[in-house]
Amino acid sequence: MAGYVWDFSEGDKDARDLLGGKGAGLAEMTRLGLPVPPGFTITTQACREYMADGDVPAELRVEVTMAMRRLEDAMQRHFGDPADPLLVSVRSGAKFSMPGMMETVLDVGLNDLTVHGLAAFTGDERFAWDSYRRLVQMFGRTVLGIPGEEFADALDKAKAARGVSSDVELGTDDLRDLVGAYKDIVREQTGREFPQSPREQLDLAITAVFNSWNTERARLYRRKERIPDDLGTAVNVCAMVFGNLGPTSGTGVAFTRDPATGRSGVYGDYLANAQGEDVVAGIRNTSGLTELERLDPEAYEDLRRAMRRLETHYRDLCDIEFTVERGKLWMLQTRVGKRTAPAAFRVAVQLVDENLITMDEALDRVTGAQLSQLLFPQFDAGAERDLLARGMAASPGAAVGMAVFDAETAQEWAAEGKEVVLVRRETNPDDLGGMIAAVGVLTARGGKTSHAAVVARGMGRTCVVGAEALDIDLPGRRLHVGPRTVHEGDVIAIDGTTGEIFVGSVPVQPSPVSRYLDDGLDVALAEAADEETAELVVAVDRILTHADAVRRLGVRANADTPEDAARARRLGAQGIGLCRTEHMFLGDRRVLVERVVLATDDDERQAALDALLPVQREDFVGILRAMDGLPTTIRLLDPPLHEFLPDLTELSVRVALAESRGEVDPHDLHLLAAVRRMHEANPMLGLRGVRLGLVVPGLFALQIRAVCEAAAQLLTDGLAPRPEIMVPLVGSVQELRLVRDEALRIMADVSQETGQPLDLPVGCMIELPRAALTADRLATQAQFFSFGTNDLTQTTWGFSRDDVEGAFFPQYNANGVLAVSPFETVDTRGVGRLVQIAVEEGRAVRPDLHLGVCGEHGGDPESIRFFHAVGLDYVSCSPFRVPVARLEAGRSAVAAASDTR
Repeated sequence: MAGYVWDFSEGDKDARDLLGGKGAGLAEMTRLGLPVPPGFTITTQACREYMADGDVPAELRVEVTMAMRRLEDAMQRHFGDPADPLLVSVRSGAKFSMPGMMETVLDVGLNDLTVHGLAAFTGDERFAWDSYRRLVQMFGRTVLGIPGEEFADALDKAKAARGVSSDVELGTDDLRDLVGAYKDIVREQTGREFPQSPREQLDLAITAVFNSWNTERARLYRRKERIPDDLGTAVNVCAMVFGNLGPTSGTGVAFTRDPATGRSGVYGDYLANAQGEDVVAGIRNTSGLTELERLDPEAYEDLRRAMRRLETHYRDLCDIEFTVERGKLWMLQTRVGKRTAPAAFRVAVQLVDENLITMDEALDRVTGAQLSQLLFPQFDAGAERDLLARGMAASPGAAVGMAVFDAETAQEWAAEGKEVVLVRRETNPDDLGGMIAAVGVLTARGGKTSHAAVVARGMGRTCVVGAEALDIDLPGRRLHVGPRTVHEGDVIAIDGTTGEIFVGSVPVQPSPVSRYLDDGLDVALAEAADEETAELVVAVDRILTHADAVRRLGVRANADTPEDAARARRLGAQGIGLCRTEHMFLGDRRVLVERVVLATDDDERQAALDALLPVQREDFVGILRAMDGLPTTIRLLDPPLHEFLPDLTELSVRVALAESRGEVDPHDLHLLAAVRRMHEANPMLGLRGVRLGLVVPGLFALQIRAVCEAAAQLLTDGLAPRPEIMVPLVGSVQELRLVRDEALRIMADVSQETGQPLDLPVGCMIELPRAALTADRLATQAQFFSFGTNDLTQTTWGFSRDDVEGAFFPQYNANGVLAVSPFETVDTRGVGRLVQIAVEEGRAVRPDLHLGVCGEHGGDPESIRFFHAVGLDYVSCSPFRVPVARLEAGRSAVAAASDTR
């Protein structure tokens, strides 16, 4: 086994780190005895060294020579031999699938001499020149950086001159002339001739694949999919087999189950007399695999057997690329296939029922992000719709937006807050930015395995492809379907489940999975539109039920009203992890808070507090009643002081205008003086949280008494309220001690007044670095910690969340400073380290310390796995994210158990 080069016979599917996904798949199929053309893989380590040094490792050239000689022996042909040439493909293959993001070059080894040898060897001169024009085109675009439009225009001119619409209708002379035209383009664009040395072609192609790892589109895709930038890509060099050798040859992509729906069966696309890039590029509309069955039943049956064997071996839906060369099947790639969210859940449960995987494995096969997609609305089936055309349903969902015809416009309009649908003849990797920006993707060409379909499915974008009726006029910024015209900016709607395209907006309705989560399985099944929908609902129910059975982490909700609390409970929340009391002081009550803050004496302040007590108590009665029997963590007042006072600028203007009219209001003058006195340059780090409670007498006491009286009232009614009092923004143990002592006094008073025993837990938020670093001291006073990761991220990074995400995060993402916003996924190295310190040091002092998280990260799938690992007891998130958190908590438990085996 070589250092940088591994023959396909040497690796296996578990060597993806080194061989990339494609190389590992080729090695595994070779081990299984499937018909794989001989070849070898250049490892990701070689790519990493190339990126670090700017040149390929010296040993690599020698190892490639040795591998090529072994390949020549296996094929009994020679690279560059004018009479009997060996040709190879050079393809990328990273550890994680990045469809269409990196480069491929086919037919390497053809030149002005070997093209005649290939014609003689195959007995097909047209095929030889077709292969040569493909090499010059792909090499020119991929290796030499010539815009693809140059070659596309030359091809269009050749077809126009011949009066044909498809490249397969061009004759030998046409293709020979086209090769000449392509070589002229290379000379004009680069100042050099197309390289005639096969070895130079090979070396340059390998380097081009390495370079494609760092193209803008590849970096953008990795940022979107959160793939590390330092992995590098492998390079696969494989003996060419030809699908463009006439009607008994062809190429295709197959799935062992439908990647859009999960239906069991044989699904895919096939093109007769074509090479593989023709299928994924979407430049010709494909036929289903039934076309292969009709043309070549024996090759079709060979493919069916290979597909079954691979699905059994991988125990999952497999994505396969293949070529048929004059009736002989060749397998060119396999991987676990990308699939839509509905397909992911259906396939996982199907494989359990077929006894191929366990329920733990089924849970690991789906993600919280996929469950989120299933909650998206769908088109209202009863709504009036104006059907424009139909295409192939490639990625489900309902998307409504303004039609745009290029990626740049899609990005610009989306940045302005507009919802857009990207419409293209076919997408290519350079369209990725527009696909990310759009709510949906529509193409006139391509099949279910085209670039648009595969990428959209991976991103969860609604997508319809192969809508042949669309005549797209890119210069005119419009499309035509018969006599009808849609201009750029017109609203269209696409249904990724049916493939329908509508003119105008179409109303949407809740998804069946959302209905199941809200109203239960029986209601959702009774309202299911078809058997497929019912199967999906049952699959989600089975997997979520299993997640609940295996997870260690509890899941609570952030809820501030009885309605939110009740909804969270229906969605499976096991309590409230954050009840924000500041939301209860808005509207009409704001005046009362203002009176408390601005009071000039104790009597005035107490009168305002007395007025607030009954309404605050009723707030808590409603929430605690909705959460009867479940813990409810109530955070004392947290926001900055200025949120309860008039805006300084507006108040100053009002007073100035009144003075100019001689109508000064003494109250406004008093108010303005107070607001100026309390004005803060940085209120988020000023008088807020525990500081406000200590500085404004009676404010926290009011809230604590309201909680205690609400609990006592419900206990009297025979309910089981479980409130917990949480002190925000604590940085010092003395702050917490003062509030806790007051809370204990109030509990004792209310217990004596009502006759109900009250022993409510008192804890604090950990949202300042100092709190995390002094957790051992805080644990002497706190019965629980709740990590407020929003503020903890702000104070650790020194970021103002309200400002930075739009100001410079996009640039930070583009420069690789941030792979993802730390407000979206927890920064495990910085913020996460503080969480870990607080967990360890807090529990060292108080082993029974209860630990949770109530920031936005509590509903983020990646963050949940971290919180499981560091030993938190629960996560809390918005009610709508509770099902996602339940699923991810279960997946975290399964992953942790797997890691220990």
